[in-house]
Amino acid sequence: MNLKTLLAKPFAQLIYNRTRKAMMQAVDHQDAILANQLKIGAKTQFGKDHQLAQVKDHQSYIQAVPIRDYEGIKPYIEQVKAGKENILWKGRPIYFAKTSGTTSGVKYIPITKDSIPNHINTARNALLCYMAETGNTAFANGKLIFLSGSPELERTGNIPTGRLSGIVNHHIPAYLRSNQLPSFETNCIEDWETKLNAIVKETIDQNMTLISGIPPWMQMYFDRLIEQSGKKVGELFPHFSVMVQGGVNFEPYKSKIFESIGRNIHSIELFPASEGFFAFQDTQTEPGMLLNTNSGIFYEFIPAGEIFNEYPTRLSLKDVQLGENYALIINSNAGLWGYNIGDTVKFLSLNPYRLVVTGRIKHFISAFGEHVIGEEVEQAMIKTVAEYPCKITEFTVAPYIQQGKGKSYHEWLIEFEEAPGDLAAFSKCLNEHMRAKNVYYEDLMVGNILLPLQISRVRQHGFIDYMKSIGKLGGQNKVPRLSNDRVIAEGLSPYIIN
Repeated sequence: MNLKTLLAKPFAQLIYNRTRKAMMQAVDHQDAILANQLKIGAKTQFGKDHQLAQVKDHQSYIQAVPIRDYEGIKPYIEQVKAGKENILWKGRPIYFAKTSGTTSGVKYIPITKDSIPNHINTARNALLCYMAETGNTAFANGKLIFLSGSPELERTGNIPTGRLSGIVNHHIPAYLRSNQLPSFETNCIEDWETKLNAIVKETIDQNMTLISGIPPWMQMYFDRLIEQSGKKVGELFPHFSVMVQGGVNFEPYKSKIFESIGRNIHSIELFPASEGFFAFQDTQTEPGMLLNTNSGIFYEFIPAGEIFNEYPTRLSLKDVQLGENYALIINSNAGLWGYNIGDTVKFLSLNPYRLVVTGRIKHFISAFGEHVIGEEVEQAMIKTVAEYPCKITEFTVAPYIQQGKGKSYHEWLIEFEEAPGDLAAFSKCLNEHMRAKNVYYEDLMVGNILLPLQISRVRQHGFIDYMKSIGKLGGQNKVPRLSNDRVIAEGLSPYIIN
């Protein structure tokens, strides 16, 4: 047995036991985190502006600190960038995670000395819990892909700045460095196609045992491996046993990814973001991801239908209910207060607190009052594919608005690897599942306000070519499942099969 594997076993069991103990104390941990944050935050500029010294509990906190997005916190970020201290959190951030926003342009998310363990330790804990539960420690002896943005960092206000994945790359433990692929030089490549080719070249003849990334990236990587080797990925990498994924719902990609591998393997789902690492899959036997309740983040949950209200209901963890769609709000030791990260979640279990990500607040269709969300279109697609077998590469949905009653519809732009034998029947079935999923959509059908959905077939590699055309191919970029306008649909129009 390899020394690394031997040492991993007791450490994995230790972390697994700690995780099991912590999941039973989630509400107490949340109360303690809020109290600690208020104590520290009261001494900051933000705390003085919001009188945090007078806040004693969650209810008074709600009165003191409104919900805000990046634009709302940006004035404080600008002060930090200008070199000022004790603005959002004590001292100054040790990093800025640089990310792009649709309305805010480039966003600079602070990472502090207190918050960096949340980003580093959560992925580690996910792997260690997996080891302890399954007994599979052998993968630690092989080569592991930790795909990241460029680890080369610039400086903003003398604070090291870069993509979160590039920042985290600097904190990969030394004992994993010798196993890590791709190389530092390859991770620094900015052009995605060049980078992907370099990754394939570096890994195609290696003993790959763990591969991590967002599902669309992994599928592109697998396609390129199969193209160059003529083998299934599982044949090419016979010891490949663990896949770590997150960023998008895995289910719509799952069938095609496992078909590319040639066998089923274990997968571990993560819920990371530049603002924090919120949840991870802690077991292979239960659905959902365990909320990270003892890692420097106090969570609030707003019923998704109230997120745009002036005074929405703000729930703490102890008040959430099963099956409800909530907008996730965070208050963190990075200095993010009442911060709307833009994701919606739904709890599958309250003991312990396990959830799934159901979509993005800004990704919906409500051109006619239907308020269709990402979870609904994905579930409708999964159910339809089960009845009309086919292989879906990618899809997105947009409203098609025509003047006059009964002329508008939802357009589904779908790239098939293998199309269903009867596309008309597939389309009808998909529409029926949408009607069952969303009562407002059903009412619009019954009232003849909307026509049944229509499918526009996107040619092979059309989504990749579209993302390339807008400079967002690869890395952590993904196509939204649905949108309330036709920007993406129009962008995909050159790739539609007539």
